[in-house]
Amino acid sequence: MLHVVQFRYSSDNLAYLIYGEEEAIAVDGGAVEEIEQFLAEKRLTLKHVINTHSHYDHTSGNDYLLKRYKARSLSCYQLSSQGRLLLENNTITIHSTPGHTEDSLCIQVDHVLLTGDTLFNGTIGNCFSGRDDLFYQSIRNIITLPKKTIIYAGHDYVRDSINFAKKMEPENEHLDSFMAYYDADNVYSTLADELQINPYLRFNDEKMIAVMMRLGFSGTTEWERWMFLMSL
Repeated sequence: MLHVVQFRYSSDNLAYLIYGEEEAIAVDGGAVEEIEQFLAEKRLTLKHVINTHSHYDHTSGNDYLLKRYKARSLSCYQLSSQGRLLLENNTITIHSTPGHTEDSLCIQVDHVLLTGDTLFNGTIGNCFSGRDDLFYQSIRNIITLPKKTIIYAGHDYVRDSINFAKKMEPENEHLDSFMAYYDADNVYSTLADELQINPYLRFNDEKMIAVMMRLGFSGTTEWERWMFLMSL
């Protein structure tokens, strides 16, 4: 059985370790001191250093961890090509989710999804790749996962995201209930939460469609709704 632990660094960045009984994988491992301490306490060997995408705020710890632990680096493109990664005979599923960047990935460990800057808790990332069509397909793929899926993102933007959602949809009672269990030391949501609070995942929700129409949306298709939300 594998576990996932979260570490905060640089104000709002979130790093992760995936670990078993003896080995671990660092994901977006910028929190090098906290990762070192955890590995030592658990007596774990760092096997791989990987990333959800190649932006420097996520790769900043790579060189140090690779040198310190003689771990193996795997690029996002290598991971996407493989489609999976093994740790102690447990399969970690790699989902290619281009949109934020061309090399963006989501990394699935059982019912946990590390989403990087593709999907945040309450919002989504910017489309730096310029490919709104690929981002749209990536989000559509994510929302087909089981509703109990835990979303562990690359940044903590929760307060700003919920404030924006409240401005769009002040009558949404799920927003306050979500914030009631928000914990800056363990930032997460479930996919079920996201389908209630995240405007960018709710392009087929009747209530969100009504909000979009009040804001001037005049299209009819799912793609048009997605693009309208992306323009806000």
